[in-house]
Amino acid sequence: MADLEASLDHIIPSSVLPPFRAKLVVGFISLICFARSYDGDFVFDDSEAIVNNKDLQAETPLGDLWYHDFWGSRLSSNTSHKSYRPLTVLTFRVNYYLSGGFHPMSFHMVNILLHSGISVLMVDVFSVLFGGLQYSSKGRRLNLAPRSSLLAALLFAVHPVHTECVAGVVGRADLLGALFFLLSFLGYCKALRESNKEGPYSTFWVLLSILLGAMAMLCKEQGITVLGLNAVFDILVIGKLNILEIVQKVLHKDKLLETINYNYYYSLNAWLLLCPWWLCFDWSMGCIPLIKSGGDWRVIALAALWFCLIGLICQALCSEDSHKRRVLTLGLGFLIIPFLPASNLFFRVGFVVAERVLYLPSAGYCVLLTFGFGALSKHTKKKKLITALVLGILFINMLRCMIRSGEWRNEEKLFQSALSVCPLNAKVHYNVGKNLADKGNQTAAIRYYREAVRLNPKYVHAMNNLGNILKERNELQEAEELLSLAVQIQPDFAAAWMNLGIVQNSLKRFEAAERSYRTAIKHRRKYPDCYYNLGRLYADLNRHADALNAWRNATVLKPEHSLAWNNMIILLDNTGNLAQAEAVGREALELIPNDHSLMFSLANVLGKSQKYKESEALFLKAIKVHPNAASYHGNLAVLYHRWGHLDLAKKHYEISLRLDPTASGTKENYGLLRRKLEQMQKKDV
Repeated sequence: MADLEASLDHIIPSSVLPPFRAKLVVGFISLICFARSYDGDFVFDDSEAIVNNKDLQAETPLGDLWYHDFWGSRLSSNTSHKSYRPLTVLTFRVNYYLSGGFHPMSFHMVNILLHSGISVLMVDVFSVLFGGLQYSSKGRRLNLAPRSSLLAALLFAVHPVHTECVAGVVGRADLLGALFFLLSFLGYCKALRESNKEGPYSTFWVLLSILLGAMAMLCKEQGITVLGLNAVFDILVIGKLNILEIVQKVLHKDKLLETINYNYYYSLNAWLLLCPWWLCFDWSMGCIPLIKSGGDWRVIALAALWFCLIGLICQALCSEDSHKRRVLTLGLGFLIIPFLPASNLFFRVGFVVAERVLYLPSAGYCVLLTFGFGALSKHTKKKKLITALVLGILFINMLRCMIRSGEWRNEEKLFQSALSVCPLNAKVHYNVGKNLADKGNQTAAIRYYREAVRLNPKYVHAMNNLGNILKERNELQEAEELLSLAVQIQPDFAAAWMNLGIVQNSLKRFEAAERSYRTAIKHRRKYPDCYYNLGRLYADLNRHADALNAWRNATVLKPEHSLAWNNMIILLDNTGNLAQAEAVGREALELIPNDHSLMFSLANVLGKSQKYKESEALFLKAIKVHPNAASYHGNLAVLYHRWGHLDLAKKHYEISLRLDPTASGTKENYGLLRRKLEQMQKKDV
């Protein structure tokens, strides 16, 4: 250890070595790296995990968090993601409560501070990894390695691969998992230090370490791996084991290509740690083409990975230098063990490369890199060159963190940044298209959706969204073809069935449309929007009772479904059922009291029922909420016209025509009013 510390003298000045000062430097630099993301939006997965997650809101009992997955679905549901992270969701809920709603700044600030705190904690973790425990007559004590631990902590604090965890709010699961993982590890080390050389472990610290490990697992599943790391630390540091174990891996011939591809993915993860310049929010859907033969040049990458790993493992297990052996083994342990849940070795996971899962493994990489710099400094006379290299890496990584944090500030920048990194990723093109469509740029959105479908001909979500845009542009034939293909590929895709029904309804293919709507409801029983569209179909076919029944189902499933309520009121009004229309309107306004369209519809009904005063009050309230609606002023004018308040009628007819000069009905009524006023003036004369 002394040799390693001495070799880093020229890189880390002694003036920053006191623990408090070292931690202050690490914390400050980590804040600088990711500060640009503090006022970013909710992006990518944040929408589902936070904005659309009912577990964050006070109406959901706190106890439900223990029965729901990370996205707010019941764990027992077939559609559940099965990711169980209740403690992370609890922190989201606290954020929501303290900030008074979905204000992203408070969520981002917590993530930035968490990374800063973890980076500071890494100073102590790396002190353990580089320093280890030393026996004395008073028991065990920790050897300090201030230069090594500070350099490794700085490398960790500024690593750009952490941007997704820090700038993406859902990355808090990884941050909290890492925090409790490290606290559990330090607690276990404390248990070893508290015990005597020959005596048992400190029970309190062992139990605390287990508790913290459980909390890490409840923040993210990866946290359970701290038990493996603690075991490795115990074996190496306490047991002082130095046996080269032979690890045999059985490789079946029919699994050869699959194994090659998985190893290639490992090499890509290693490359992201080594050179984190090409970063992407999503690495799925063709972003990484499969290796289909042993002649693919990318086999070199996995060969290089295993060459380096085997070399490091041999050095770790066979070196005569006990300190070198221990540091390398613990560094490899930190690199490999937390990565195992994402490795696809023990169970399948839903991704091949994900930057988030490298948050903890990057600590092991920083240990190995720091050790490497120390070894280089010890064996070369060009120490200034090594210093310049280290400072250059820190500076470049800080710069990359700042740039990448800026890209995570909003979805447009995030998705566009991925196009140059993963041009073959259908999901990237899909997300760019969706973002453009949300902003009203349908022409550009169509281009990206088409590219997503071209890259992945079975990408049903891209087909569905493209079909929707084509439907809105009245390109119904192609829309029907796309949506039909989507439900053929995925027969239980309820949204595509509903959209297909809308297109078929527009094409006057009513029977086919009804079948599509019914199929959508079959696959998603609680589907209020589909009941609403089914009601519209029945209304077009003059099946009034069926239409009212469908809209009632929509409001039962979604009481705030304004369109369904409105259509019920209008249909009952048009068919002369004024009393029933009034009852439905009042029921709707009790549930959605500030909906101006419901006020307008009910006001029309009340006016026809000669309840002029109440009708006037509702019209005026609707106009106050939506003052530029020409029809609101026009219908209020009709009310005044019937009521005999002709001057007020004239005023609102004129406002309505000023807002919409093309309204023929209003023009006609205004003409009638003017003639009546003229006749009244002649009589007065």
